[in-house]
Amino acid sequence: MTGASYLLFTDGACRGNPGIGGAGAVLMDGRGEVLATGKKYLGHCTNNIAEYEALILGVEEALKRRYLRLQIRLDSELLVKQILGEYKVKNPRLMILMERVRLLLSRLETYTIQHTAREGNALADALANEAIDEHAGRTS
Repeated sequence: MTGASYLLFTDGACRGNPGIGGAGAVLMDGRGEVLATGKKYLGHCTNNIAEYEALILGVEEALKRRYLRLQIRLDSELLVKQILGEYKVKNPRLMILMERVRLLLSRLETYTIQHTAREGNALADALANEAIDEHAGRTS
């Protein structure tokens, strides 16, 4: 499926800002069938860091699977506008994460990135929150 295009939904979650964070990612085929999911506990971070980490998680998984044509959907308007160059990245930590995002995106054949309503990103959001909950369950 070299020429196929895949959907990538990612979301970061934070309990408090800053607070404990998690990242979630969902890869789907063009028909909306879930092909892969991922989640990651992030520890103490800001919501913006969690959003970046979720995108990195998702793009890394897509590259591992050789899904090189992505339609990326995020519910973080800030992150979308930063990637599109409409907003500058001023925070030093986010600058480092943006460099990582740009490197990963450069390895794709093609991609689009769009803002989506929070409701459209429910599965990625649930995975990000599961990562936090699972970690909290291990430490209590």
